Amino acid sequence: MHQSAPVGAKPPLVIGEVDHRHLVSLAVAMEKRAPEVSQALLAELDRAKVVPQHKVPARTVRMGSTVRFSTNGAAERRVTLVLPGDADIDTGRISVMTPIGAALIGLSTGQAIRWQARDGREQELTILDVEPPAEDG
Repeated sequence: MHQSAPVGAKPPLVIGEVDHRHLVSLAVAMEKRAPEVSQALLAELDRAKVVPQHKVPARTVRMGSTVRFSTNGAAERRVTLVLPGDADIDTGRISVMTPIGAALIGLSTGQAIRWQARDGREQELTILDVEPPAEDG
């Protein structure tokens, strides 16, 4: 079930109030070290619908979620979205303070978004599946 949006439009996002508060603080704190990603994350957080943490739908990407997605309809990856200090690409733990991490937050299964990779190429990322954070079971 692919939810398409008009060309140029971004899909709706849902973010829990706790994640939203922490991520705004993180993005502001990282503004000098990673200005492009910080600005991209803040833009995504600004357009997100913020809900009580317990009301975030189960198949929505939030901090600690494990996400299976495809890029440009081909390459498929499975990663867990984490804070920068917990990132380890070798174990599939990617930081929310990377272009792809900022693009993932708040999306739900079936949604797609266009984002710009670090090399400047525009990519389309499609969410195939989302597993809630481990503590949610």
